[in-house]
Amino acid sequence: MIYPGLVSITFRELSPAEIIGLAVKAGIKGIEWGGDVHVPHGDIKTAKEVLKMTKEANLTVAAYGSYYRIGCEQEKGLKFEQVLESAIELESPVIRVWAGDRGSTDADEKWWSRVIDESRRIGDLSAEHNIKIAYEYHKNTLTDSIDSVERLLKQVNHNNIECYWQPLNELDKNQKVKGLKNLLSYISNIHVFHWDSNNRYTLEEGMKDWTTYFDIIKEAKGNHYAMLEFVKDNTPEQFLKDADTLKRLLSKI
Repeated sequence: MIYPGLVSITFRELSPAEIIGLAVKAGIKGIEWGGDVHVPHGDIKTAKEVLKMTKEANLTVAAYGSYYRIGCEQEKGLKFEQVLESAIELESPVIRVWAGDRGSTDADEKWWSRVIDESRRIGDLSAEHNIKIAYEYHKNTLTDSIDSVERLLKQVNHNNIECYWQPLNELDKNQKVKGLKNLLSYISNIHVFHWDSNNRYTLEEGMKDWTTYFDIIKEAKGNHYAMLEFVKDNTPEQFLKDADTLKRLLSKI
């Protein structure tokens, strides 16, 4: 199944209670809570409060968007154990992470080895709590291209590590489709948006593209959340419209 969701940092200025209210109004099922604002790393009290509010609204925690950069603990001053502690209290099934702090073409073999080794370490730690690790498919990390994300996943070779998917602006539609098909067996959740490097558009304007993407994603095993991330003009009103579009898209699967 693919469930509609929201990435909380779409509205960083709103409180968790306000985001939950918006999610309920939109009729979505789950929320990816961000670790930078709404559920800070290591803040157990907030994690418990946000989980309680989420459950009381009959919503689920889809993931913990940690912004943890693998291989950068010392530089960023954030230990994975802090991230994991919050994810446990939040009862999150997935922790979203970034594969380092540099693009694949800027990384030497030493850096690749560092990220691979650290990936396995956090994969083991999170597996003890039945929590998956998922790389974000994102520029300026080792998962910034079709080839690099496949290379990392295959070299890490860990059954507790998966990958998000989103339509990278640097690729044309054919490349996006190719990358999605190649990653299908690794797919965790999906970040949903329709924009390019300069402008954001309504999801309605991206219906054709997302119909193609979801026709592929539906073949992936297991349950997934398709979560709206950022919207045109950053308004709750546009989010509600995009949520309706997303639900229409998913109803066709």
